[in-house]
Amino acid sequence: MTGTLRERGDAHELLAAEAGRARAGNGRLVLLRGATGTGRTAVLEAASVAAAARGMRVLRARCSPEDSTVPLSVVLQLLGSVPEFADLTAGDDERGSAARLWRLLRSYADQAPLLLAVDDVHLADGASRRWLVDVARRIDRLPVLLVATERSQYDIDPPAAGLAHALSPSLVRSHTLAPLTDTAAAELVRAAFPSASARWTADCLSAGAGSPLLLRALLDDLGALPQETLSSTLPDTCAALYPGAYPAVVQWWLDSAGPATAEVARALAALELTGPSAAGEEATGAPAGGAAGRPAEVLDVVDAAGAAGGETLGAAALPAPDSVGLLAETVGADPARVAGWLTAMVWLGVLRTDAGGRPRYAHPLLRDAVLAGWPVGRRQEVYLAAAEAMVRRGDPAEAVARPLLRARAVGLPWASRVLRDAVRAALLDSRPEDAVGYLRRALEEPLDDDLRQRLLTELGSLEYAATDAPGIPRLTEALQLPARPDDRVRTAIALGTALARRGEVRAAVDVLRTLEDRLTGHPELAHTVQTASALLSDHDHTVRQEAYRWLGDVAARSPEAAGPSGQALLVRYAATAGACSAQEAMARLGTLLAQPAEALAEPFLLGTAAAVAQWADELDHAERLVERGLAVRHTPLLHPMEGALLDVRADIAAARGQYDRVLAAHAERTVPEHRTGPTNADAHAVVALVETGRTDAARRLADRFDPGRAPDSWEMNRFLYARGVLRLAEEDLTGALHDFLECGRRQTSRAVISPVVTPWRTAAAMCRLAMGLPREARVLAEEELRLARVWNTPRTLGRALRVLGLTTGGRRGLELVEEAVAVLRPAPAERELVAALLAQGRLLTATGDRTRGRDCLREAAERAERLGAPRLRARVEEALRAGGARRSAAAFTGSGSLTGSERRIAELAAGGCTNTEIADLLHVARRTVETHLTSTYRKLGIRRRGELSAALEAADG
Repeated sequence: MTGTLRERGDAHELLAAEAGRARAGNGRLVLLRGATGTGRTAVLEAASVAAAARGMRVLRARCSPEDSTVPLSVVLQLLGSVPEFADLTAGDDERGSAARLWRLLRSYADQAPLLLAVDDVHLADGASRRWLVDVARRIDRLPVLLVATERSQYDIDPPAAGLAHALSPSLVRSHTLAPLTDTAAAELVRAAFPSASARWTADCLSAGAGSPLLLRALLDDLGALPQETLSSTLPDTCAALYPGAYPAVVQWWLDSAGPATAEVARALAALELTGPSAAGEEATGAPAGGAAGRPAEVLDVVDAAGAAGGETLGAAALPAPDSVGLLAETVGADPARVAGWLTAMVWLGVLRTDAGGRPRYAHPLLRDAVLAGWPVGRRQEVYLAAAEAMVRRGDPAEAVARPLLRARAVGLPWASRVLRDAVRAALLDSRPEDAVGYLRRALEEPLDDDLRQRLLTELGSLEYAATDAPGIPRLTEALQLPARPDDRVRTAIALGTALARRGEVRAAVDVLRTLEDRLTGHPELAHTVQTASALLSDHDHTVRQEAYRWLGDVAARSPEAAGPSGQALLVRYAATAGACSAQEAMARLGTLLAQPAEALAEPFLLGTAAAVAQWADELDHAERLVERGLAVRHTPLLHPMEGALLDVRADIAAARGQYDRVLAAHAERTVPEHRTGPTNADAHAVVALVETGRTDAARRLADRFDPGRAPDSWEMNRFLYARGVLRLAEEDLTGALHDFLECGRRQTSRAVISPVVTPWRTAAAMCRLAMGLPREARVLAEEELRLARVWNTPRTLGRALRVLGLTTGGRRGLELVEEAVAVLRPAPAERELVAALLAQGRLLTATGDRTRGRDCLREAAERAERLGAPRLRARVEEALRAGGARRSAAAFTGSGSLTGSERRIAELAAGGCTNTEIADLLHVARRTVETHLTSTYRKLGIRRRGELSAALEAADG
């Protein structure tokens, strides 16, 4: 692709002026300098055409590395075929030959003004360079203009002295060609692709790096592609380009820079692939600033920028010293030269520095072109050399591990250690995918069986939990390797957890049972395996019955044989089977928790106790147990209790009516792609969306799962209950009743009889009551109350009393509901209390006591609004209107519920005024201030003055 030279007007003006001087008999040397690709040759060619048009005779020569050993080869090329020099050799008299060539030049000048155009003079042979320097000294009285182009680019190997090095400044006019500005480069892109988007144009500018030659080559390649293949961004690899002019130009640039520079350039490109992500980091340009202290070659470029109206290189754009040192040490180059090269490349636009000062290629396509053709073996050597240099410098493990990921196996202990340390760092930073990469690379190193077994277990766990890889083959391999008994137990638990989550519960339990037979002499490990087997069996009701029957038999013969964690599971089983009270269960668990804990069994004990404590309405205690359990579970290994502890945390939030917390936890929790059935978090999220008035979102979430295709599990039962709640909110009574009854059928088959987990009976009773079937509803409610009195906790008992009261109706029904309110008031069960107050208000209204009924409903409205349950609040408002209330309950709480006086007093109090000061400012009694503040605290749901400011901001915001 050819086109008009852009931003070279100053060079053309200089050459035109010097050509005029030469035609008048005052010759001079004009030296056009510039980096590779900046258009030196094009400017020289344009000058030659212009000179010929003005009557000057143009003599041309183009230097090349092949002729650099032939004396005077450039001069002979310039002056044409001269018979007397046809057999010139290195042994000939250079001085005499030069004199004869000077006479020949003068004879040409006598005939017509001359333009001597010498391209790439830096490649000229020594004799020709000396002759040209001598000509430059002597043409000031001749009609001869000598124009030479010279590569002026900072390279790793120091260059030879330039052509004008030994000349007086009065004999030479030098001009350095600067890179194209973005404006000129964008004009080139739009000329070739008029419909190019701003994003696509910007990509072209980055890949062109301010080089006219490079940019035109890129546009040539892009123009050869079918238009439909041109997307909104450029490709990242040169393989997508055809016919490949762009990578060819990059390779030519590297070749012209010399092997040392090419090695540094390629090493930088390779190491950039191993560096930290630059996502979100704004690359710096070349901000204004001084260039003091820069090498001379850099100053030439900087001066050129100033002449072109561009910006000079500032310290903010300089590469960080760490990057300079690492690159220099990796390739064995002079750090000072590497620093200069990086600085020059940043100014030229080939490189840019990110916010951390790390040099990067201006575009991935440019980086790929630099790496093209570099042997894989050499790349791996560079990666290894970089890693070794970073180890010597004491860099962080992850920084060292990144180049190691691409290097061949080192076979030295430090490599495995670095990679393992990098795994820990990645996990602490919540980047399991990076940890997987480090582990895979660590397993390529020579390792003893024990270490390999541990790493395989860790890798299999992470692959299953955090990536699309199944992980199970890794865990199976790990289980077959020789290992210590405790490591084998960890591996078996991880493998069992993966199998159970995939629906292969029987296989999971078999893995653990097989291992148990090999733990003779390690009773504490055998206890852990037994507990894990029972816990994993929860995913299949048939296996669950067998597992708990077997665990119960073991404990019946000798409680110690089941271990504390196994005994805790039996307590949990009894709680769900309706065979014990909450008080009995917590007393037994308290005894077990007081016993010395075994490391591998402790998570099972803590998680089981947390679940039972949550059912027992001891929510604070349950939360502390969850946090202890998660703190113990600080490894990345798959473990059934990690998910169980998170499930209990979600159960606690749901019990408190903290729906925002439930939904936030659901959004953060990741589930492997191969998981097909719903989770406990999904079930809670469906209910939370319903309760917060987002029924459409709840429907979309529920529709992701098909109970007919999902594997059997306790989580499916939770989901069926949640979907029943959704269907009830959608007024699909038949569908809701079906889900509640199906949930109950599945729970009963698992021997989960108590309503502590899923109160399906009361939910189904409410459906039947709405269908006009009070007798059938009452039968379900009575059964639930019977079971609730066994467990005997406020939340379970209050719910059962409320529903039985509604299905009974009349005075007896009111008595049951009032008992429910009394039971729930001191309990951490706010949602159940609101529902009970709503039922009480409705029944009072129905019996004619409208005043008390409205009081109950207004309290329910305040609590529902504070709870953040708009669906429940809407039901209360509906009941209030039906009871003849004059205004809506929508403003009972929150800042919107404050009266004007309450708002003024609250703002003054939040600003630090005392009650007395507020009374004086507003001219009211102090008692009035106190009354208004008490009302404000209640409406905002706070207890003390110090919470006022935050509560007002939160309510307003």
